[in-house]
Amino acid sequence: MAHLRSRRRLALAVPVVLSLTASLGFLPGAASAAPLTASTATRADGPALAYVVNTRTDHHTIASVKRAIAAAGGSVVIAYEQIGVIVVHSADPDFGSRIRAVRGVQSAGATRTAPLAAAGTTDEGAAKVLSAAEAAKVSRSAAAGQEPLEADQWDLRAIGADRAAKKDPGSKKVTVAVIDVGVDDTHPDIAPNFSASQSANCVGGKPDTTYGAWRPVDADHYHGTHVAGEIAAARNGVGVAGVAPGVKVSGITVAEPDSTQLFYPESVVCAFVFAADHGVEITNNSYYVDPWLYNCMDDPDQRAIVDAVDRAQLYAQRKGTLNVAAAGNSNDDLDADALSDASSPDDSTPVPRTVDPHKCFDVPTQLPGVVTVSSTGVTGAKSYFSSYGKGVIDVAAPGGDRFQIPDTPSKDGRILSTLPNNQYGWLQGTSMATPHVAGVAALLKSKYPWAGPATLQRLLKAEADNPGCPAGPYDGNGDGVVDATCVGNKHLNGFYGAGIVNALRAVR
Repeated sequence: MAHLRSRRRLALAVPVVLSLTASLGFLPGAASAAPLTASTATRADGPALAYVVNTRTDHHTIASVKRAIAAAGGSVVIAYEQIGVIVVHSADPDFGSRIRAVRGVQSAGATRTAPLAAAGTTDEGAAKVLSAAEAAKVSRSAAAGQEPLEADQWDLRAIGADRAAKKDPGSKKVTVAVIDVGVDDTHPDIAPNFSASQSANCVGGKPDTTYGAWRPVDADHYHGTHVAGEIAAARNGVGVAGVAPGVKVSGITVAEPDSTQLFYPESVVCAFVFAADHGVEITNNSYYVDPWLYNCMDDPDQRAIVDAVDRAQLYAQRKGTLNVAAAGNSNDDLDADALSDASSPDDSTPVPRTVDPHKCFDVPTQLPGVVTVSSTGVTGAKSYFSSYGKGVIDVAAPGGDRFQIPDTPSKDGRILSTLPNNQYGWLQGTSMATPHVAGVAALLKSKYPWAGPATLQRLLKAEADNPGCPAGPYDGNGDGVVDATCVGNKHLNGFYGAGIVNALRAVR
């Protein structure tokens, strides 16, 4: 399978065929050069690229920068004046350097290395489909009061979510937005809790609220539907259950509709702003922003990406939204002195490089105030693929691990949830851990509706169970080689942060 480092692609869909009806503080100040004038010559002899141009937020500055954008050969797609981010298209190869010299521009850069018209291909891997007979076997194992496929949901039991649902399934006044590849709201487990009024398609940077625009374009865009089910699949006697089966879930599509399924910065900026402006309490971010696995602050394009997405997610926080994000599936120590990145840029030709994770950031998970989530398997140990790092990981949650085998009917250590077209399947990744945390956060928000993002994050950490660092060497895949080193203690460490979230404790 291609791009295994991606949160959204360290996963193999296994559909069950059933007949079911704080600012970062290091961004540059304003440029001092005079603005470009309308008489400045422009060129358009390069590939069309998308850019983010980040400015001061006063109307005068934004109006002046818009004029300079036109003079420099750019066209404005949308201006998010409330955060000073302007999305621009330009075919002028010098656009970035020219616009960075304009007064009032604080950072600017290309959000991709491939032309706007490019539609790459990736091998997403074949799906292993379970027969109706195999699905029926799981259903026969369900205990009284369980959903038909809940016997295979070891993850719910691991964090007490099955018992929590009996006490408090969460409030319909709380919505978790799934920023992802699209959500199939027609799925019978998702439809009862779906909020269409808080859903949109943000691909390209401009929100489309046409009814159904948030849905995945095809069955291969299954990731967001899986995540949505993990959060809020209804307890309705059909399929599976979510961590918070009483809350609302919405879908904000940001992935390209082609087979690349890339999450470009302008789409993610749109998603955070849309969620904030539409009263979303929590966002789930099971991805990293393409095309760079790590965005380095000494590169003007990557610096602009960090700036733009950070402005958007901080805006959401100020509006009362808690942002929860996946730590990544590279088994990287995000507190190390150096990391290897052989996958960036992922929209053209990757160039291997060594990066400092203290200066080159995984976006959005390493942005201020974002809850960073690592993954665990059925034994409670860190998943073999999960990235980690003391001072970076906030909390952990079940995300699956094929090497940790549960005592369930299917003996599958991954996470079972919803897929498009009324199907179900298993995936593993920090992508799957993150919605467990978002679900627990939704239960906390339901119990404490007055709690803002910072308070919710403190509550998440307070109710978590921390197993502490492993007693011996960590060999996640069992090959006899030490795969990672845990630093810290029982209260705070690099594998689990403050600990593994606990849904039952959250509702008590």
